[in-house]
Amino acid sequence: MAETKRIYIADDDDNIRQVIKTFLASDGYAVEDFPTGDLLLARFSECPADLVILDVMMPGSDGFAICTELRKSSTVPIIMLTARDSENDFALGLGLGSDDYITKPFSAMALLMRVRAIFRRIDFERQKHSEPAAGRVSVGALTLDEEGRHILKDQSPLALTPTEYEVLRYLMLHAGQAVSREELLTEIWGFETAVETRATDDTVRRLRQKLDGCGVSIAAVWGYGFRLEESK
Repeated sequence: MAETKRIYIADDDDNIRQVIKTFLASDGYAVEDFPTGDLLLARFSECPADLVILDVMMPGSDGFAICTELRKSSTVPIIMLTARDSENDFALGLGLGSDDYITKPFSAMALLMRVRAIFRRIDFERQKHSEPAAGRVSVGALTLDEEGRHILKDQSPLALTPTEYEVLRYLMLHAGQAVSREELLTEIWGFETAVETRATDDTVRRLRQKLDGCGVSIAAVWGYGFRLEESK
């Protein structure tokens, strides 16, 4: 029997919190909710969750600050919620390491579908990489270990979020080839919109920082996308 996934929600709106909690719990998830991000962070330090849902505007530390703190020690998938339909907020959330972003008002079913998509992607990759003949791909000092589901830099695992892993894995499997933003959105996130192409740019920006000194770089292909190549 599959282990029940644990989800933490932080939102200062009691009604929204309870609706989300009830909806996710009815789908089989173990859900805990918190009126502030600080309470969620304290609970997470005691017992990590499998996924975190953070409202942006909350008393105390806002969602962006909590996302930043979580990313210091965890690669847990994070979905950001906000009432402000702003491209800047969207880019900031993704830039800090969140995996998805949804604006209020939203339907509980829409959020549930995002949660399912994240877990489905993670479970699919784990199942695929547990099968025999999962090999290794090396580019510069990077080694993709699909069986272990991690990427090594000089034989040490890189600390990557699930989304960062998927993007870098995809670029490594297509090393030397130009990959479009739209292709990454479709293959990694499962959606494509004009605004959400920012997701690829912010994820790539974080990856570039983590790839420093490994002999490879993610080059921009102007007006198209990216290409992983060995540094000259």
